[in-house]
Amino acid sequence: MEIKIEHLIKKYKEKTVLNDLSLTLKDVQVLSLIGASGSGKSTLLRLLSGLEGADAGDIYVNGIHMTGPDRAAYRKRIGFVFQDHNLFPHLSVRENIYLVLEKVHGRSRIESKPEVDALLEQFGLTEHADKLPHQISGGQAQRASIVRALAIKPSLIMLDEPTSALDPVLTYEVLKAIQKLAEEHIDFIIVTHELGFARTVSDYILFMEEGQIVEQGDVSIFESPQTLLFQQFLDKVLSFESHEKSDKK
Repeated sequence: MEIKIEHLIKKYKEKTVLNDLSLTLKDVQVLSLIGASGSGKSTLLRLLSGLEGADAGDIYVNGIHMTGPDRAAYRKRIGFVFQDHNLFPHLSVRENIYLVLEKVHGRSRIESKPEVDALLEQFGLTEHADKLPHQISGGQAQRASIVRALAIKPSLIMLDEPTSALDPVLTYEVLKAIQKLAEEHIDFIIVTHELGFARTVSDYILFMEEGQIVEQGDVSIFESPQTLLFQQFLDKVLSFESHEKSDKK
């Protein structure tokens, strides 16, 4: 994927969430956005997906201008996985997937059934396909959300902290599902607090703080932080993770 951002500004009421942000990336498959809560990661993801508009500046994703005439068509080719799976509670897993395909993309059920069945099988959901969201686990629901995103044959998938509401076992389950996307060379952008996962699957990292990109680069930035802010962030997160592992022994 290619991303170009020029002097991007986004405000919510009087609060500036993204502040004069600029970025140029080429030939990136997996981009991870990391940083503390409130640093602007999820807002940037929503702007990159076309779900929201900026107050100033320009965004180009794979050559498409987010304020241009191709934005609506671009949004239809984006698969988005939210923090909470956002499945319709009154529809089964299977019907959640078909609804998007039929209503948004105009694809018939007969046409899309083989692909949907294959995706349900690939992500271990075949036996749960006819259950309602409240009848399956959080990890299964989040995997169903990933299948729904994949079913539209997206050019790009965006995931906004998809494990934030899950316990460690379900987190592992969902992260393994997402890792499949990387192994199948699907382009995606993920907002995550799981630094070990980001290090494993990403080929580019953005570390954000207060609406700015403080550091960026391939995964080697974890080994040699160039700024005090990033070093402090890693010290806190990695120290906490190591304490957690010690407590579980």
